[in-house]
Amino acid sequence: MRIPDENLAEVFDRGFTVVEGFLDKDTLNAAQDALWEIYPRPEAYFADPDAHPKFARSQFAGLRFFPYPSWGLNRVPVYPDLIDAAERFLQTTEIDCYKIELWAKYSGAIDYDQHHHRDYENHTIVVPRADQSMPQMTCFILLSDVTELDGPTKAVPLEKTRHIPLGITQTQMGDFFDDEVAVTGPAGSILIYKTDVFHRGSNFKAPGRSRFVMPVDFKPRGWRWQGKLAWPDRTLNPGWKEAMVNMTPRQRDLFGWPPAGDPYWNDQTLSDVALRYPGIDLTPYGA
Repeated sequence: MRIPDENLAEVFDRGFTVVEGFLDKDTLNAAQDALWEIYPRPEAYFADPDAHPKFARSQFAGLRFFPYPSWGLNRVPVYPDLIDAAERFLQTTEIDCYKIELWAKYSGAIDYDQHHHRDYENHTIVVPRADQSMPQMTCFILLSDVTELDGPTKAVPLEKTRHIPLGITQTQMGDFFDDEVAVTGPAGSILIYKTDVFHRGSNFKAPGRSRFVMPVDFKPRGWRWQGKLAWPDRTLNPGWKEAMVNMTPRQRDLFGWPPAGDPYWNDQTLSDVALRYPGIDLTPYGA
């Protein structure tokens, strides 16, 4: 679904917004099916947690970076309505997708409680502007139902924290717990927030629960002080070539692919890129 303007405005006013029913059913189902190429199904994990010790190593042990083995997952961060939302939020079509992750959590694997923190510390080498210009758009796409029992992200409305200088990135454990809002919703929902919003991960409140989300982040192109992942470093991973072949020119552009008409393209590069990415349609770049 196209994210309403009022929800994007809420991100600036409140610091975050939640939209249910964002992913269409087919896209969501394909992504959920593809999860099990990477993670144990919940029933398999809880049947023998000791068989999956890596999830007990840290709160972040369930993180996996783009690309993924299946197009069912790789298509989610380039979902047309997500691109549309990022363009409207950032007020430009010249945008980069600078981070894509998957994050799996299983209850009992480890204590997932966190203190509140601002995400910008590893998204920029400086700080966000207090006037909210030059923002980054950060998202969590829920790939499983998330209730109060499922370790939801908990965010603090900006009105409660505007007095805290932006140079401060963390609070003491327990601060703002009375003000936080649990981000819950059915699978296919999306949380959009800004990197200066205090939020935290929370612990599961029942056994046998799991949570799967896909964080995806966007920024305006050309702002060198913002970013996180370097896509050329990911090109040897399974799924990258299939993703580039399946994407449209607009979707590839989010990763820094040379656009049509760029001086990069000539007979040699067209021929050799086609060899590197068998099956890709380079017609738009050869005009």
